[in-house]
Amino acid sequence: MRPESTAIVTGGARGIGQSICVELARRGANVVVADLDDGEMAETVSLVEDTGQTGLAVETDVASSESVTSTVDEAREVFGSIEYLVNNAGIAGPTAPCEEVSSDEWEQTLAVNLKGPFQMCREVIPHMRAESFGRIVNIASVTGKRPLPNRTPYATSKMGIIGFTRTLAAELGESNINVNAVCPGSVEGPRITTVFERQAAETGQTYEEVRSDVEAQSARGELVDREDVADLVGYLCSDASDRITGQDINVSAGKIMY
Repeated sequence: MRPESTAIVTGGARGIGQSICVELARRGANVVVADLDDGEMAETVSLVEDTGQTGLAVETDVASSESVTSTVDEAREVFGSIEYLVNNAGIAGPTAPCEEVSSDEWEQTLAVNLKGPFQMCREVIPHMRAESFGRIVNIASVTGKRPLPNRTPYATSKMGIIGFTRTLAAELGESNINVNAVCPGSVEGPRITTVFERQAAETGQTYEEVRSDVEAQSARGELVDREDVADLVGYLCSDASDRITGQDINVSAGKIMY
């Protein structure tokens, strides 16, 4: 990664986002931890600074254009430039048949998962163009590639992220800005536990049955660790990936192979 470079990671306070923040710091970037939960960002900033880099916590609502603009302005004021953007913030949305999903649930899911990355990119791209360099990584999902019954808002948002990624890569290639998507499978942690619990309640299965069914869908027969995702993001921000853009790359233990 470029020396004295800066990365913004949305949803960086916990889980996958926290691991991404630490990985980018380990590779030499100062990191803006952008998240709604300011109570948890301090831990991530501390982990970033343990690597010798500088961390900055900025309370951010990616669904709000004003909040996004403020975050980018603060990042530039503190660090001067923004070389890397990781759009990781996202919500699971409702678990219910389409006809039982409310308009508010639909709009909230797409506001965070799809509108959020668009707004972050819109604010950051002019600064990357000015430097003729940038790396954008959007965290999508294997659900962006195959159906997931009873999760229509989430699936729609993640399929949209893949289309957004490909189109943006085509727009920005001449400016030396790469745009890629990472598509995790089910990632170990509290979020997937909640999803499994909701699916169990919806289907009448036990939690253990739901988890076992999901594990069996992958070639490795297991879930993914958040560090697996962070490692790939770090690679996509490195010089080694200079000719990789417009791709949607799976980290799914073989759950999806296309």
